[in-house]
Parts: sequence; structure tokens; C-alpha cells
Amino acid sequence: MSFDLTDHSHARFSPLTDSWVLVSPHRAKRPWLGQQEKPGRNDAPEHDDKCFLCPGNTRATGEGNPDYKSTYIFQNDYAAVKLEQPDLEPNSLDSDPLKERLFKIKGVKGNCFVICFSPQHNLSLPQMAKDTITNVVRAWSDLFQKLEKETIEEGKPYKYLQIFENKGTAMGCSNLHPHGQAWCLDSVPSEPAKEFENFAKYEHEHGTHLLEDIVTLELREKERIVCQNDSFLVIVPYWAVWPFETMVVSKRRIPSLNQFNEEERIDLAEIIRNLTIRYDNLFQTSFPYSMGIHQAPLNADEEELSAAWFHMHFYPPLLRSATVRKFLVGFELLGEPQRDLTPEQAADRLENQDGEVHYLSNIE
Repeated sequence: MSFDLTDHSHARFSPLTDSWVLVSPHRAKRPWLGQQEKPGRNDAPEHDDKCFLCPGNTRATGEGNPDYKSTYIFQNDYAAVKLEQPDLEPNSLDSDPLKERLFKIKGVKGNCFVICFSPQHNLSLPQMAKDTITNVVRAWSDLFQKLEKETIEEGKPYKYLQIFENKGTAMGCSNLHPHGQAWCLDSVPSEPAKEFENFAKYEHEHGTHLLEDIVTLELREKERIVCQNDSFLVIVPYWAVWPFETMVVSKRRIPSLNQFNEEERIDLAEIIRNLTIRYDNLFQTSFPYSMGIHQAPLNADEEELSAAWFHMHFYPPLLRSATVRKFLVGFELLGEPQRDLTPEQAADRLENQDGEVHYLSNIE
């Protein structure tokens, strides 16, 4: 009997994070008697008078939203980081050598923003027109450039802009109005920093960028491609952790949003719409996920620009239906990540969705 990747357990290495994931495809056959999620739906009205994000409404802090007609960005009323706070002085801490070695601490400054994708309350990205999503991409780019300018001209300590979206209550989203967030910190967060380190290490050893080689290999093998256009490729990564995890990668070396041309902004909008439609169609549900952009730091130097390559991660929790989700518990928390469905099987199922809207949760 020969080894079968679709039936026998094996581990796959992620060069992005320098870690392994256990793949156990035979476990997909096990019965499920665990927790059942409610299928994702959005049968809300086009405008909700009680929504803190709808145009013209008053937010929880008493601030009023303008009657916006397109993508709207405002400073988060409950930001996770503050711009105005005292510096953490080293001499203000206990000088015990053991504590200094083990209990490391640093102050963090920054700002957070809410990005309303659309004024229409009952839409999600796959239900929006490509032009609407293109406006979102432009807003991301404009925010990136604005924060770079503020860093230079006003001395604000911004270093990295983490743009993300949590879609659906399964991912902790408390407001279903279509929106994302952008957290801007004075340092590079751990996950992108880990990628930058591995990108630089790979290029030093092989003379090419890691994502450049991934694009080349995936286009050659055609086993994990979900969809693509002239500028972007969507794959289920060879080392994916979440069952239907995907990665959107620019085909050319673009460090960050502010270096996109207009065609690439439109292409990114198109690929986001194409992918998220496939997600919704897969289980006929408003498919939950956490999505985030990884790109170069703000005002990046030559070394940082060399390491960076624009890409997006989509981490959806659903496993085998609209009601059964993946939990990272037990071995996944204490040993290493584990998945039941092979990345190739997941890519095949997503690719076979035709990319046309069949699931319209807001009109059911």
C-alpha cells in the first residue's frame, strides 16, 4: 500500500510562520454530535435606526455619523491603543534582574479606525457591486497614505497599519453593518513581523522572494488555486490551518496598498468579490471569516520594502456545513494546529463554486 495524502496523516510546513500543521484527512469521516452554529443570515433592513454605523445615526459615544453615500472611515470610539499617553520609562519598573529577563513590557501607542464599507446596512462584501468594493480598496490606500503623511509631517509614531474584517457573529462581530477596522501601531505586530523575518531569511538563502516562488509553484501545479485574475491569485495554502483558509497574493511584487495602480485596485476588488461569493455559495450561508491584509510598514525603508509582498489572509471557521465549525482546542492549542480536510480538497470545493451570486441572505 502506498502513502495517500488524501487518507493518511501527515504534517505540512509553513515557511511563512516557520511552523507545522498536522493534516488528518481520514477524520473528516467521523460523525459530528458537537455544537451546531446558527446558519449565517442577514435579513436586516437597508437602514437600521438602532445601528451605530448607519448613515445619519448617533454612535454610542454621542457622535453623529454623516449621511455618507460611499465608504466612510472614522476614528474608533473605543480604540484598542491610544495616541496620547505617557511614555513608559524603563526606570519606572522594578529593577530585579529576573523580572527584567522574564517580565518584558513596552508601551504601545497608536490609533484605530472603523471602515464602513457601504451605507447599506444589509449587505456584505459578496453582495456588493465591484465598484463599491473598489471604493473600499481606495479607502484603504488613502488611509495608508494619510497615516504615512501624518508620521512625517506631524511626528505621529505610526509604524504599521493592520487592516482587517471580522465577518459574522461566529467571528465575534457585534454589529452586522458591513465594516472593517484598521489598527495603526508604533511597532510591527507579531504575525507580520514573523513573516518579514522568514521572507528575508528565504531570500537570503535562495535569492528569490518566498511569495514569488509560491505564486510560481501554485500557477504551475494548479492544485490549490481557487480563482485568479491578471493581478492576484487566490489559493488554499499548502500549510493552511483553517478548513477553507485562503490567501490572496499579488502576482507582482507590490509591497503595500499605496503602490497599487488603478487597475490593481479594481482587480483586488474583483478578486475579493469573487472569493467571498464562493464562500457564501459553498454552504449557502453568509460565510463568516476573519480577513486581514499583510503589507509593508508605513514609510518603509529599503530593507522593509524588500521583505514585503502584499497579501491577504482569510480565516473562516466553518468545517463541513453552515452549522459545524472548526475549533482550535486540545491538541491544536497544546501541540500544533491540525486540520481534517486537505488543502487540495478545500481548494477543489471552492474552485467548483462558479463565482456568481446564488446566496442572497438579505432577501430570504
